[in-house]
Order: sequence, then C-alpha cells, then structure tokens
Amino acid sequence: MKKHWWKILGVLLLTYTIIAGFLIDVPDLPIIRESIRNLFFHVCMWFTMILIFLIGFINSIRYLATFNRKYDRMAVEAVNTGLVFGILGLVTGMIWARFAWGDFWTNDPQLNGAAVSLMIYFAYLILRSSLDDEEKRGKVAGVYNIFAFVMLIIFIQILPSMAESSLHPGKGGSPMTVSELDNTMRLVFYPAIAGWFLIGLWIYNIRLRIRNIKDKLKERLLMTK
Repeated sequence: MKKHWWKILGVLLLTYTIIAGFLIDVPDLPIIRESIRNLFFHVCMWFTMILIFLIGFINSIRYLATFNRKYDRMAVEAVNTGLVFGILGLVTGMIWARFAWGDFWTNDPQLNGAAVSLMIYFAYLILRSSLDDEEKRGKVAGVYNIFAFVMLIIFIQILPSMAESSLHPGKGGSPMTVSELDNTMRLVFYPAIAGWFLIGLWIYNIRLRIRNIKDKLKERLLMTK
C-alpha cells in the first residue's frame, strides 16, 4: 500500500476533479460561458502531456550521455504516454472550440501548433520503427526527441503567445488566463493538474514495465539461439 499511495491519490484527485468540475459555480465570461469547465480537463491534459514529454526529453539526453538502453526505453514510453494525453487534449479542445467558436476547428495558432506538435511526435515513433539497429535507433531517436520537445514549446507556447489573432483563451487578448482564475476555480484547477499528472505517471509506469519485460524476453530468446 505504501508504494501505491500516489496512485490512490491520483484516483482521488481525478474523482474530485470530475465531481467538483461539473458542480461548482463558474464565472460567466463572454464567449466561453459554461464551457470554461473544460479548463479542468483540456488544459490539465495538456499540462500532463508537456510534463510527460519533458520526462522523455530528459531521458533522451541521459541516453545520449550514457548509451544505457533503459533511458531509451524510458524516453519512448514517455512519448507514447504523452501522445495519449495529447490526443485527449486535442479532442477536448475541439469540443470546447465547437461550443465557444461554433466550429470544431478554426485557423487558430494554438490549434494548428498543437496539431503540428503531435505530428512531430508521431513522426518520432515512425522513425524509430524504421531503424533495426538498436544502438543507431536509440541515438537517432534521442536526438529527434530533443528536437521534438523544443518544437513543442515553440508551437504551443511561444508562437501562439506572439500571435495577435488567436481566439484561444489567454492568447491574443481572448478572455480568461490561468492567472485570472477565481478562488473557487483554483480549488479545482490545481488538484486537477496533480490528478491528471499522477494518472499519466501511472500509465507511463505500466507501459514502461511492459516494454522492459518484452525486451528481457527478446534478449533471452536471442541468447538461446
């Protein structure tokens, strides 16, 4: 039980987020109205994606510094897990856009940057699968993953912040930024970030354990031949 406290905490925080996220009173802001509740889901999923991609970024650096294969495994599973939350964030963002702007997709820098960022990470997985040599795959994938994380920050944070035409909340003069949350929303928003991230770490750990088992089985099969 002591080893799994953070998993239990993640489930409790996420349960609290779902219940409180739909029941608390929220400010009646122009354009976004009641859809502001998606802040507890869409935005927190994106934060989780970024943090897990950061884990992959760090482990790619560690792999290139040591060439220890465990860091390469940690990097690729961070990408796989991050993409899960990236897709969920994109879908919830499209739903939010439909209610706020009248369409699932608009020519918005934040949306376009998010789509490009996910395609860059999908390309990372395709690149890995195209290389058979494990050492070469680890080196090339490690360098690419570092590049992918830098591009992620540029496409979803820096460029949208510079754009004056963005409709996205908190960008281009659009209403509502995290710093403007009222105290009631903060009581849900911050636990939501922690809850989604802990669930993300749980998924990441499961995927990593499965990959480690598969690699060990593969090594044993090679040794028996």
